[in-house]
Amino acid sequence: MSFSLSAQDAHEFAITELNLLNAARALPDVDLEKSELMPGTPIFDLNGEILFYRVPLEQADGQRGYVDIAAQSLFGESILALAPDAEWNANAWLAQAKSVFARRARAARIADYDELRFVAYSYPKIAVQFLLDGKEVALLELATWAAIPTAEKRRKGGEPGQFERWSLIAELPGKSKADAGKRFELRAAGLRKALGQRVGAGDLFISRDFLPATIAISRLHDSQQLRYSNRAGDHAPCFELRGQETSVWCVGASVQMLLDFYRYNYEQTRLAEELGLGTLADPNGLPYGDENKVPQTLEKLTSSALSAAMVATPTFSLHVNEIRANRPLISFIPGHSRAVAGYTRSLFALAGSPGFSGLLVYDPWPPNAGVITRWENFNTQTYRYAFTAHVNTV
Repeated sequence: MSFSLSAQDAHEFAITELNLLNAARALPDVDLEKSELMPGTPIFDLNGEILFYRVPLEQADGQRGYVDIAAQSLFGESILALAPDAEWNANAWLAQAKSVFARRARAARIADYDELRFVAYSYPKIAVQFLLDGKEVALLELATWAAIPTAEKRRKGGEPGQFERWSLIAELPGKSKADAGKRFELRAAGLRKALGQRVGAGDLFISRDFLPATIAISRLHDSQQLRYSNRAGDHAPCFELRGQETSVWCVGASVQMLLDFYRYNYEQTRLAEELGLGTLADPNGLPYGDENKVPQTLEKLTSSALSAAMVATPTFSLHVNEIRANRPLISFIPGHSRAVAGYTRSLFALAGSPGFSGLLVYDPWPPNAGVITRWENFNTQTYRYAFTAHVNTV
């Protein structure tokens, strides 16, 4: 069975895992040495339970990013994702949300509220929820402040839409949650056995001095990012983030990023036309069952210079092989689409648990901005499809 973690346990397991990853140098481009984890912001599931904590990460060079850490064992591991370049200011977001709510409440005579909180309305996308006497009076998407529609009825097991609320805790299959809970328990027991009192010590700093002398780790990692060519020695990483221009155009933005890498420059409005995503004035998401439009569009708009394919339930090895071949991927998770431009993995296992497997994700959400997640834990996410593309050489 799966279970909830206390805030203390969530933070202590996270700091332990981050110290292990830091010791193995498994988080390229993230300066964690002597970093400090600040108090985390609880992010709730729609069912009212805390799903994860978004923790500001004070890095040694002054950069403030964040790390998402599990508050539920259903993720199977503690570290969900790191975004070292994306500052998280919970108070600023809440202030904006309050201002928007106040304007709309006066105009529409909406009831007041007595509580507000961050909610993963479609994990990992976030909204601010306003409640009165425990009942929701508004749910506003972060950044756009668009009102999230009420829950829609759909067939059992059907995929959520790209601007649809759904509960990860309620909708993740029971067996998946139970299996993940067992993995989490085994990992926790292994950490305590290997590291002794270091787990639960309350030390919020990340340092290679954290590990006891009996744990010797030295650069046990493998990592690669996309470059202009396969000659990594003379080319810097080469990929650009594109924010989705509406709340439902994540597929269009993901296709745009992949085509940009191959120097095909298309506006999202044109891509929306090809993918059947409507217009800026009247947008819609890619309907469930129309995933094949992604490879078709990639090939059509490059006059078949690119050969594209769709892979269901893709493995981490698929992502590794594509990145090693210097090719980006498009990644579909429930209700969302992103681009993938790199990977990292630690090559050590502890207590029977595999090492960290991370993806460099260029996420087009929030709209008109996007965020680079460096790195998303592959083992804590559900990957529906991957879309690959390679150049047809002559």
